Amino acid sequence: MAARGIFGLLSLILVAGGLLLSLFIVLAGAVNGSPVNKWYFLQVDTSNIPGAPPVSRWTFWNICDGSDGYDKCSGTGYGDVAPARPFDPPSGRNFGTTTNVPAAFIGTRYYFYMTRFMFVFMLIALFFGACALLTGLLALCTRLGAYLSALLATIAWFFQALTAALMTTAYVKGRNHFRSNGQAANIGSYAFGFEWAAFACWFLATVLFCMGGSTSRKTTYTSKKRKVGFFRGRRSRSTRSRGSFINGDKDYA
Repeated sequence: MAARGIFGLLSLILVAGGLLLSLFIVLAGAVNGSPVNKWYFLQVDTSNIPGAPPVSRWTFWNICDGSDGYDKCSGTGYGDVAPARPFDPPSGRNFGTTTNVPAAFIGTRYYFYMTRFMFVFMLIALFFGACALLTGLLALCTRLGAYLSALLATIAWFFQALTAALMTTAYVKGRNHFRSNGQAANIGSYAFGFEWAAFACWFLATVLFCMGGSTSRKTTYTSKKRKVGFFRGRRSRSTRSRGSFINGDKDYA
């Protein structure tokens, strides 16, 4: 029971940590001010692109102007604030021009779909992570709760892995395209750190939930085995005692 409770508690902490880190990423671009203004995916010098801010920062909700302390985002960015803002520089959802935009972005929907699906997978991961957090309370006292929480955490981890893979592929390749075009570009270290940390949290939570369930089963099996051995030993001693008494009577006769 003690081991199961420890594993369950550690798993709950990890699941909660993964949820919090994922929410940090989702909040970026929808909320102004510090420290949210540092949670972007990509920052690029777009001063030579017509209609673009001097420094563009991509988030899930908007393209923010990072030239003034990144205080221009929610409601004042480039384009209306909307969920699943794609990474697609030449389209009307970003800058609406191909002037000084890297050629790798022109005539393709690759980055559009990559970053659109990234948002969907993030929401799915958050949903199953929240479910794992609720059922994780059962993991503190039942083996079934531990395995159910492990299943939900596994699903959350899987979709978080997809999100991390799409994010890394799209924005790292995008950064390289902008740099090849002579524009300074850097990925957001905070957003990427949060993303991969959440991935690690849910993976470790899955392992610990499973360990909690298996530990409970082993403990129960060992306890039952000891009880059976105890009663079997008493029965054997009782039989031997009765046998000795009977043999004694025969000798006396």
